[in-house]
Amino acid sequence: MVVGDRIPDFLGTDQNGKEVKRSDYLGRKLVLYSYPKANTSGCTAEACSLQEHKAELAAAGYDIIGVSKDRAELQKKFADTYSLEFPLIADTKTMLLQTLGCWGEKVACGRRTIGTLRTTYLVDEDGIIEKIFTPKEIKTKIHGEQVLAAIRK
Repeated sequence: MVVGDRIPDFLGTDQNGKEVKRSDYLGRKLVLYSYPKANTSGCTAEACSLQEHKAELAAAGYDIIGVSKDRAELQKKFADTYSLEFPLIADTKTMLLQTLGCWGEKVACGRRTIGTLRTTYLVDEDGIIEKIFTPKEIKTKIHGEQVLAAIRK
């Protein structure tokens, strides 16, 4: 997906077994972010940075939704361990990740693999993507500040 595209209404099922739909957030904007694996250092830093700035994002009209290929049980443990107060979609079949365009080939330490490409989408009240942070742009430890800076522009 690219800027200007509408995200799907059905996003998936979260760590608590609840269906998450875009229509659940009518009148709200979204920070929809994909991450490779719960409980890893980079993904933990990113999630905690977003959680740390959750109130500021909410004041700007944004809710946060995370998505990874992890099973719901792992997502729940991740959310509970780090007190994450937002849905974490368990996209085990990678349907949403593929639709968003953040599932594909990546290279780490010279090794090519297929997996989740760390990406963040800023989505308006109508479900339209306004901005995309690509994997190379995201700094996990300060991602909450990156998102807020982009919103304030």
